[in-house]
Amino acid sequence: MNAPIETDLLEFAARVSSEAATLTLNWFQKTDLQVELKKDQTEVTDADKAVEDYLRNAIGNQFPHDTIIGEEHENANGSSTRKWIIDPIDGTASFVRGVPLYSSLLALIDEHGPAIGAIHLPALGDYVIAGRGLGAQSSRSNLSVSTIKDIEKSCISSSSFDMPWWPEKPLTAILSSGAKTRTWGDGYGYFLVATGQIEAMIDPSLYIYDIAPMLTVIPECGGSITTWTGQSTLLDSEGWVATNGHIHDDLLSLLQ
Repeated sequence: MNAPIETDLLEFAARVSSEAATLTLNWFQKTDLQVELKKDQTEVTDADKAVEDYLRNAIGNQFPHDTIIGEEHENANGSSTRKWIIDPIDGTASFVRGVPLYSSLLALIDEHGPAIGAIHLPALGDYVIAGRGLGAQSSRSNLSVSTIKDIEKSCISSSSFDMPWWPEKPLTAILSSGAKTRTWGDGYGYFLVATGQIEAMIDPSLYIYDIAPMLTVIPECGGSITTWTGQSTLLDSEGWVATNGHIHDDLLSLLQ
């Protein structure tokens, strides 16, 4: 087992991620929100940019030699082994439409792998923050993945069950598994797995800033998270599955 992350790093991440999440509320459900389309045709707002700028400045001032990777700006490459990964607003489509299920994400990866993960749901007042070897803290009093062991009794979510994002065979297998399926998407779905409200969250493809916090949060809450092929390393644009651990292997079999 890798060494636990330093408590001062976790305390710093908890503070700045909370402040950044709260900052998003300055733009949430406001009529003057500025929205643009990026090259990939996804939306970006002035809130995304401002919140990422806040986190980049806070991290850069405290840890000037660390690398910073964010969704809205070029990477700031540092000389240390630590990488901070920012998604200022995960679920911008929800944010733009005034839907309170968007999240603000922050992660730290070090030479040992995933080290810190933070999922904030500022419009709901919910969060989970986890540090490697230190467990997780949350707005929820009972923080643990669910104990359900059968796919037929499970609830499985995805950011979308549409093709062609989902390959046809895995999609058919999941929809035919007997599980309830819902589309509580983006970081919110992973929060639901971590807090035991659903059994699995599956996405066919994610960027590094979408998945990085989950690689600490889910295990520290007692669950499992891998790519569809069972890998646990941090990779770009891979399919990922997060579960309560009990149904993980069965789901991987369905996804092959």
